[in-house]
Amino acid sequence: MTRQPPGWIDPLLSRLGTARTEDFTRLATPASGGRESAVLVLLGEEPAAGPDVLILQRAATLRNHAGQPAFPGGAADPEDADASATALREANEEVGLDPTSVTVLAELPKLWIPVSDFVVTPVLAWWHAPHPVHPREPAEVAHVARLPVTELVDPENRMLVRHPSGWIGPAFSARGMLVWGFTAGVLATLLEMGGWARPWPRGRVIDLPPTGATPAPSAGTDAVDETPVR
Repeated sequence: MTRQPPGWIDPLLSRLGTARTEDFTRLATPASGGRESAVLVLLGEEPAAGPDVLILQRAATLRNHAGQPAFPGGAADPEDADASATALREANEEVGLDPTSVTVLAELPKLWIPVSDFVVTPVLAWWHAPHPVHPREPAEVAHVARLPVTELVDPENRMLVRHPSGWIGPAFSARGMLVWGFTAGVLATLLEMGGWARPWPRGRVIDLPPTGATPAPSAGTDAVDETPVR
């Protein structure tokens, strides 16, 4: 498969050229401080299902973010050259992603999670050479899936979720996963920017199921995600 991303990604890349933190959250990112971290927003394509995004599901036995779907990612290590290196290293450690199978397209604006003081850089990438992936540490990652964009934008699969804390944010239901919190917020913005989003009933609000009734994780960390609804 060619390393050149397909044409359907072009509108998103063009829009990201002028993207600001404000496009993703109302919280301003501090000029300094905060613990650096990164997540990998990996876009791929399958002949039968079309464009998709790689999402993992945390193990249900974890003390924090149990059962939470998320992008691969986590805190930066001192030896990481940049946010892209952090995201690719974490994806390799979590699901066995081969970094050479990925073409990094853009680093999105940094997003600040005030409760944890994490500064998260979502890294957008094209999976030019897809290969099987799986949880490398089943005690931490329970499942890995490629969620089709067509299912994510289906109005029947979109809603808002209400956390016990009162936090309300976007969510997606696809392939047996309820994607919410930080991950859903980033996804919702990217789908709009790419021109892929469809109108959906924004009055549809559900309470977060008990299996996820814990603080929402911030970019694969143990901290709380309090990113507000845009």
